[in-house]
Amino acid sequence: MNLTDTADEARAGAGLARSDDLAAALLTPEARRDPYPFYARMRREDPVHRSAQGIWYLTRYADVEAALSDLRLSNDRDRMTRAYSALGGDLKAFSRLTDRLGRVMSNTDPPDHARLRKLANRAFTARRVEALRDGIQRIVDRLIDEAVAAGPAMDLIEAVASPLPMSVVCELFGIPAEDLPQVKTWFHRFGRLSEDIDKSEAAIEQYEEYLARLVRRRRADPGDDLISALVATQAQDDRLTDSELLATCFVLITAGDETTTHLVGNGMLALLRHPGQLARLRAEPTLIRTAVEELARYDTPTQAIVRVAAEDVAIGGRTLREGELAYLFLAATNRDPERFEDPDLLDLTRPGNRHLSFGNGPHFCLGGPLAKLQAEVAVSTLVRRLPHLRLADDAVLDWRPNPLQRRLTALPLTY
Repeated sequence: MNLTDTADEARAGAGLARSDDLAAALLTPEARRDPYPFYARMRREDPVHRSAQGIWYLTRYADVEAALSDLRLSNDRDRMTRAYSALGGDLKAFSRLTDRLGRVMSNTDPPDHARLRKLANRAFTARRVEALRDGIQRIVDRLIDEAVAAGPAMDLIEAVASPLPMSVVCELFGIPAEDLPQVKTWFHRFGRLSEDIDKSEAAIEQYEEYLARLVRRRRADPGDDLISALVATQAQDDRLTDSELLATCFVLITAGDETTTHLVGNGMLALLRHPGQLARLRAEPTLIRTAVEELARYDTPTQAIVRVAAEDVAIGGRTLREGELAYLFLAATNRDPERFEDPDLLDLTRPGNRHLSFGNGPHFCLGGPLAKLQAEVAVSTLVRRLPHLRLADDAVLDWRPNPLQRRLTALPLTY
């Protein structure tokens, strides 16, 4: 669980749960199982919908694409907190954590965001991501070996999809393998924020101290890892401060964890439910890159993101007033028939697949390429190594009760 997930859960509680019938339909058990018919209804009936509480719900591709690039729609943490407080939302726990972290890319607007993003981009390059491919392959093979050795069935989320991104990020940041269990323990405690904020804060404090020690080591003895690369940016004119460096490390390490897990989980479920497409991928493994783009479009883990209007903004013939919240439903845009032909069809060869699963504009997901690379390796390896992979006969699929995230609790498979 990362801090974005924690914020989204708090925001969902502050907004969707108190909204009118059209938006509240997304909280029903039916929508939890399959939200896409509900998105289609919203696009037809009121694609720029304002709830009784003054929250906006955008579901058309053109409107959301424009909103993601509009700097008047803010991601600033202070504006967001004020907007939710005005609705009666309780974000005290989240605010305490963001105060501890300081201002980072994920909760700032330009020009601060542009400066922090530029410095992170210098370190987190496409070349550095691609260089991880062989290491990711070794991790995936090891996880599959362990799952197969344990028996003829597995929970894909627990066995492969969940441990994969944490193992990869430890390699990327040069975190020693022997520290991985402790790092996982801290992450587990971050995810229990709503249950015990004191333990979550204690875990973050310990994790920050751990990262500070790693940074000191890299300053004294740089390596070929991302922390060393970020430390090197401090020599630039527009440098990262010490607090920004730690906060950037924290955000980059946490950002791709759950997104990668559920891109793999949702993607494999979609393939198993579409045996013709699965067979084609087995026959044509070179399709994997376009396949992962389609899997991300078809059932993206991040269903929606939240923005707040910093001033009045006109979108889709409506006016969002300053201080009003907007939920941008990325998953709804990815099934918009005005943008995608046969949008409810899974097509691993879909051309021109400009989905919005990783956002767009200045806040386009920095970790998107790494998440997609991990999904490419994991999905292609599962398909190749386990030719009889299928849903367990007694599989009961359940989804987490957060309408802004699309995440399986488990994916029971046999092979």
